Amino acid sequence: MQKRSNFSSKLGFVLAASGSAVGLGNIWRFPYLAAKYGGGTFLLIYLILAVTFGFALMTAEIALGRKTGLSAIGAFKSLDKRFGFLGVLASIVPIIIFPYYSVIGGWVIKYFAVFISGGSAASAGDTYFSDFIGGTFEPLGWFFLFMALTAIIVLFGVEKGIEKVSKVMMPILVVLTVIISIYGLTLDGAMEGLVYYIQPHMSDVSAKTILAAMGQLFYSMSLAMGIMVTYGSYMKKDNNLESSVRQIEMFDTGIAFLAGLMIIPAVFAFSGGDRSALGAGPGLMFITLPKVFASMKFGGAIGTIFFLLVFFAALTSAISLMETIVSIFRDKFHWGRRNACLFVAVLALILGAPSSLGFGPLSFISWMGMSVLDIMDFVSNSVLMPIVALGTCIFVGFIIRPKTISDEVKETDGKFKAEKLFSVMIKWVAPIFLVLILASSVASGLGWFSI
Repeated sequence: MQKRSNFSSKLGFVLAASGSAVGLGNIWRFPYLAAKYGGGTFLLIYLILAVTFGFALMTAEIALGRKTGLSAIGAFKSLDKRFGFLGVLASIVPIIIFPYYSVIGGWVIKYFAVFISGGSAASAGDTYFSDFIGGTFEPLGWFFLFMALTAIIVLFGVEKGIEKVSKVMMPILVVLTVIISIYGLTLDGAMEGLVYYIQPHMSDVSAKTILAAMGQLFYSMSLAMGIMVTYGSYMKKDNNLESSVRQIEMFDTGIAFLAGLMIIPAVFAFSGGDRSALGAGPGLMFITLPKVFASMKFGGAIGTIFFLLVFFAALTSAISLMETIVSIFRDKFHWGRRNACLFVAVLALILGAPSSLGFGPLSFISWMGMSVLDIMDFVSNSVLMPIVALGTCIFVGFIIRPKTISDEVKETDGKFKAEKLFSVMIKWVAPIFLVLILASSVASGLGWFSI
């Protein structure tokens, strides 16, 4: 039996788990959805869901990991052999996500390199991004570089690698976000964007608004990927689990809010209040924002800082994804960390190459109008993750019972302040939410319903 690695402190655990939660979804997806669904209203709904729905799911996953001392593939099986399949499904999710996520991480490094070398003006060109991802094999090199950086950190282990990097990167990420937010608010026209972002628009409240907030929360907090189970397995018994979850939630929600503060007012200022400029996905980060930076005074420097920030966010999430996969193979086959890291890196490079080339040499591969990368995203985010989360709720709520998780939470000091809330959410409320998320995500991905 291998000795289980541990985070050296509660702070190390919280920052590493927060680093996993704070990723590309926080930087571009949250601002886009907040702008689309009523600004302050969306923020309020998101916050309510975070402290209820999100809290219950994250607490369950971390407690499962800490109680069993195993990654997802072993944690469910060790408590009930009939649910071993749930651990397998949870393990497949990061194996699918990590390669294509690293492809996007490579794009971020490319843009950071362009800005730091003084090429910000060129990046603002209308076809710059499409030429980059669609023209040559160049994206493959940036993908390999991002993957190599991630693998090196994971190779150093939990305490010396992941924890040390998180303790440096996460505070810097917060500082950079604040700097860009403050600067963006000084631009002419930015105040209009600020008002739109924080002012509630109750007329925009709808089922779509709530579903969008649930979906964002679900993906933003790294749930149903086996990540929190794995990180929980590295958590010491004397670290307060309930307060750790609350702190992760605060960090994740705070960064998401600051990302909106950083992006929405600046884009409003650039576009003259045109909300369509807040396009989702790569269009916002790699097409619209370079144009915004090109129009700014000191835009080259601000753009450089921005893409450094996004790189940190992408890297901390990629680290958690790779560590989860490494932990799965180590638990399953009893491999050493070095061999597991090497195997996962090679596997991810093989699986990620089609996504990297899917807009260029392999663009002929598509399904329902989706590229290889989009297909991988649809299968993992829209199908598997809601199924895994729903299965986790059924497993905890009706098989091992909420008391099993509550007892684990109480291991530290005998207290679980939100025990009643947790029990109701995990048994009754969260499953209903997850069925709705699964249905709406699949329908949206297939073009039947738009979020």
